[in-house]
Amino acid sequence: MTRALDDPVAVRAEYADPSRLAARAAAWENSVGPDPRDALFAAVAEVAPRRVLEVGCGHGWFSERVLRELGAEVVAVDQSEQMVALTRDRGVEAHVADVQDLPFADGSFDCAVAAWMLYHVPDLDRAVAELARVLRPGGRLVAVTNPVVNLPELWALFEDEPPPRAQSFHAGNGASILGRSFARVETREVRGTLVFPDREAARSYVGASITRPYLADELPEWDGPLECTRMNAVFVAEAAQLPPVREADQWTGTGGTGRFPREP
Repeated sequence: MTRALDDPVAVRAEYADPSRLAARAAAWENSVGPDPRDALFAAVAEVAPRRVLEVGCGHGWFSERVLRELGAEVVAVDQSEQMVALTRDRGVEAHVADVQDLPFADGSFDCAVAAWMLYHVPDLDRAVAELARVLRPGGRLVAVTNPVVNLPELWALFEDEPPPRAQSFHAGNGASILGRSFARVETREVRGTLVFPDREAARSYVGASITRPYLADELPEWDGPLECTRMNAVFVAEAAQLPPVREADQWTGTGGTGRFPREP
C-alpha cells in the first residue's frame, strides 16, 4: 500500500536513520542537466540574506553551503533529533522544532528555505503561515518539490503501475498553496534526466523510497542503463511589505503644527 508522505509516524521513522535518505540522494548524483540544488541556492543568494532559516534541514548539506558560501547566519530546524545532530556536526546552529509551530519571533529572518519537505507536513496552511510570519516584510521563502509522478519511466516498468504517491505539496499545486500566505509566488522549473546505470541501482532507489519500498523486488530485469525524466519545481515566494503609513495612522501634537508617527 502506498504510504502518505505527510503521515507523522512514517516521517519520524523515516528520518530517525539517515541511511535511506542517503541512498535516495546518491541516485541523484547520476543526473544530467541543470541541478535543482543549484537553482535553490541561486534563489537564496539573489537576495543576499543576512539571516536564513532552513526548515526540514535533513543532514544539513544546504545550510552548510549557505553558511560557507554566503556568510549568512543560518539557523536550521528538523523534527528528527538525528538530523539535527548531523547538521550541528557541520557547524550549523540547529534545533529540534516543527515548521507548524516555529519557536522564533515575527520577522526574524530575511530568507527561509523548505527544500523537499513541505509534502511531509500535515497542516500545510499552518506551516506556510508560520514561514511567512518569521520572515521580515518583503522576505523570501524558497521551497522545492517534485511533481506528483517523478521519474515516470522507472515506475512504468512495473506490470501493474502503482498509483501516484500521496503527496499534498507538489509542482502542480505548490504555487496556489504558498499564495494563500505570500504576496507573490514565482515557479522555476528545473528539468533533466536521471540515469540508473543498471537494475541494481534502480532497485536500491525504489527500496529506499518513502512510499513504495515494497516494490523493489518486483522490478523487472533489463540490460544497460535506464534514463528517467526528472522535474523539480523551485517556488520563490515573497512576503508582503508593510502597508504605507496612512493619514489615520498619524497624529498632530497639541498646540503644534508638525505631524508625528503614531507610537506602535
